[in-house]
Amino acid sequence: MTVIGADGQPRCGWATSAPEYVEYHDNEWGKEIRDDRALFERMTLEGFQSGLSWITILRKRENFRTAFAQFDPEQIAKYGDADFDRLMADAGIVRNRLKINATIANARALLELADGEFTDLLWSFQPAKRKAPKTLGDVPATTPESVAMSKALKKHGFVFVGPTTAYALMQATGIVNDHLATCIAR
Repeated sequence: MTVIGADGQPRCGWATSAPEYVEYHDNEWGKEIRDDRALFERMTLEGFQSGLSWITILRKRENFRTAFAQFDPEQIAKYGDADFDRLMADAGIVRNRLKINATIANARALLELADGEFTDLLWSFQPAKRKAPKTLGDVPATTPESVAMSKALKKHGFVFVGPTTAYALMQATGIVNDHLATCIAR
């Protein structure tokens, strides 16, 4: 079910509890991204969100961008022990050993792909058009496509990208459109 925001507009129910959510929902979530670096950023942030509230990640996003060289995979792939220690000491990001190591490993995996191949790989899992969800309960946590995407990413050396994270990435980047049927952003 959509919720009427302070501006009188109907939005997906999750999107109205904080100004950051409204901004993200209206201007980013579900908008198509077809750029390797921007997709890498979103994949990384979705991975860091695992087990946490998305608002935590949104509020720390600029810190993540600074800490991870604006998500430049060439820079991140060169990170060594000193960079890892710096990241683990950075209170501006989520300090999780597995997620930091995954970001570095994923940057290296991305660089093994040709320019644009990461984008093509992710978008190859776009499902057939389906009916707009009417309620948040109609939105799945995983789909056969997100399971397949997760497997394909792992085959290419990516880590910390399970089916749920893959589906969240699909939602965030417009590969699927999970805005509710009556949402202004649909």
